[in-house]
Amino acid sequence: MAEDREQQGGRRPAARRSTDDAPAGRRGPSPLLIATRVLATTVGLTVFAASGVVWYEYTSLTDGMTTSNAIAQTKKDAPKHLDNSVNLLLIGLDSRKNMDGSDLPPQFVQDELHAGHSSDVGGYNTNSLILLHIPAGGGKVQAISIPRDDYVMTLNGDGSQQGMHKIKEAYGIAKEKFNGGSKAKGLKGADLEKAGRDEGRAATIRTVQTFVDQPIDHVAEVNLMGFYDIAKAVEPIQVCLTHDTKDPAMEGQGSGADFKKGINTLNASQALAFVRQRHNLDDGKGNTGDFARTHRQQAFISSVVHKLKQDGIISDIGKLKDLFGVVQKDLVIDNEWNVLDFAQQAPALTGGNVEFNTLTFDGFGTRNGQDVNLVTPSKIQKVVKQVFGYADAAAPAAPADGATDAPPTEAAAPSPTATTPAKAVAPATVEVFNGSSAAGVSSATEAKALVAMGFKEGRTGPAAGKPKATTVTYGKGAKDAADQIAARYGVTATESAATPADHVVVTLGSSFTGVAGDKPAAPSGPAPTGDPAANLPMQGPGVDAESDGGIPCVF
Repeated sequence: MAEDREQQGGRRPAARRSTDDAPAGRRGPSPLLIATRVLATTVGLTVFAASGVVWYEYTSLTDGMTTSNAIAQTKKDAPKHLDNSVNLLLIGLDSRKNMDGSDLPPQFVQDELHAGHSSDVGGYNTNSLILLHIPAGGGKVQAISIPRDDYVMTLNGDGSQQGMHKIKEAYGIAKEKFNGGSKAKGLKGADLEKAGRDEGRAATIRTVQTFVDQPIDHVAEVNLMGFYDIAKAVEPIQVCLTHDTKDPAMEGQGSGADFKKGINTLNASQALAFVRQRHNLDDGKGNTGDFARTHRQQAFISSVVHKLKQDGIISDIGKLKDLFGVVQKDLVIDNEWNVLDFAQQAPALTGGNVEFNTLTFDGFGTRNGQDVNLVTPSKIQKVVKQVFGYADAAAPAAPADGATDAPPTEAAAPSPTATTPAKAVAPATVEVFNGSSAAGVSSATEAKALVAMGFKEGRTGPAAGKPKATTVTYGKGAKDAADQIAARYGVTATESAATPADHVVVTLGSSFTGVAGDKPAAPSGPAPTGDPAANLPMQGPGVDAESDGGIPCVF
C-alpha cells in the first residue's frame, strides 16, 4: 500500500501499576511514525539512568508508573546472552489512541501534529522499533533501527507463529487475538485495552528477538503525547540539516515541516514535524521516505540528549523532577527493570556516546497487495551480531582468479556462517568473470553464492581486460533474474545481444572487494576497538550522537 512506503512524581510512595490494573485515563501509543515516540522513550531512559544514582530519586520516578510483564512472557527459549550486556527495545505505536482506547483529542492531532483526524487511524502498528545494546564493560552504545515494513515471520508472546507479516504488525495481531480469546473474558474498557496491549508488547519482543537472534532484557513503550510533552518541557531543541526542506500539511498528508539548511531551533510542534517528515526527502543514495525519516529520528534523539546535558538537566535533581511526571504519565516499562542496575551500565547512553544504524534489506516486494521490505534473517542476524561486538570466526580466503597455484573452480567454499541469500525469483544460468584482485574474491566464490540463491552455474574465470566497474548483463528471458543479481552488487542490469537467452553474465570490476554480507568476520569475541558497524551493510550512513558537537547533521 502506498502509505506503507511512504521500522506524577509525588514523594508519597504508591504502588507501581501494572498494565492489567492501571486506571483509565493515561494516554497511550500514538500513530505517527517512526521517530516520534522513540525520542520520548530515549529521553525517558536518559532520565531513568540519571535518576538511578540515588535510590530516593529512583523510587520518586517509578512510583505510580505503568509497568508491563511482557518481558517475563518472552524469556522462555529466548536467545542466550554472550556476556553481561543489556539489550533494550524501544517501541512506538501507530495508533491515535489513549491507553484506555479512546481517541487522542482531535484538535490536538490536527493543529499540533498536522496528522489528520484522530479517528483516521486506530491500528496498533509498531512504526518505531529501536534496539539499544549497552556493552557490559562500558563503551559506545549501539542503537539499531528496524524498518517497520520488514517482511518476517511474526510471533505471539508464547512463541506461536502468526504467519508472514510486516514486523510492525505483530503487536496488533496479538492484541486482536487476545481480545477475542478466553483470557479476555470479564475484561472491559480500559482493563481490556491494557491487557491486550501487553499481549502486543510480548508479541513484538518475541518477534524482534527471533528476527535479530538477540535476547531483549527490557522494553519501553511511549506514545505521541509523551513525545510532545517532553519536547515541550525541553524546548527549544536544535537540529541540523544538510539541505532546505518543506513538507506542507494538507488534508492529513505531510508533516508541516519547513526547515532551512544548517542549525534549526525547534519548539515542540516543529520537533514533531522534524521527526515525522517522510515526504520530499531523498539523499540521492536510496534513503527516501521511511529510511530518511529514521535518520531524522536518530539525529533528534542525539540532539535531545545533548540538550539535557547542556542545560544540566541530567545532573540537576530539581530539573529531573520536572520531567518525571511526563515520563510517568506517558511511558510503559517492563516490571523487571531495576533502574539502579541499568544506571551502572548506561553512562554512555546519558553521555551521548551512542551510534545509530538502520538495518538494510534485500529489496522491495509486494505481498498480499502491500509494499514490503524483503529481508534474509540470517543476514540480519550476522550484521547485528557484528555491530554488537560478537564477530564470527573468519572463513578461509578463496584464491583470486588467475592465481597459479589453484584454478578458480577449486576455490574454497564459503564459511558455514555466511549469509543465506534470497531465493532466486526466476531460473537462469549465471556466468561470472572476475577482474578484481581483492583478497578472497574469485569468480568461483561468487558463482557459488549465486548458486546458493537458486541459479545454475555457468562459466567462471578471469575477466577480459581490466574492467573497473562491476556489470550485470542478461539475454532474452533473464531480466527478472538479472535484476535480482544486480541488486546484490548494487548495479543496474542491462540487456545484451551478446548474452545467450536465459543467461546472466556478471563481470566483477577491479573496484569490487566483495559483498558486505558475505565477507568473513573478524576472529570470535568482542570487537576490541574501532567502529563495529564499519563496512557492514546498513541502510544509509550511521548517526553518531557525539558528532557535530552533539547535534548530528542529517539530510
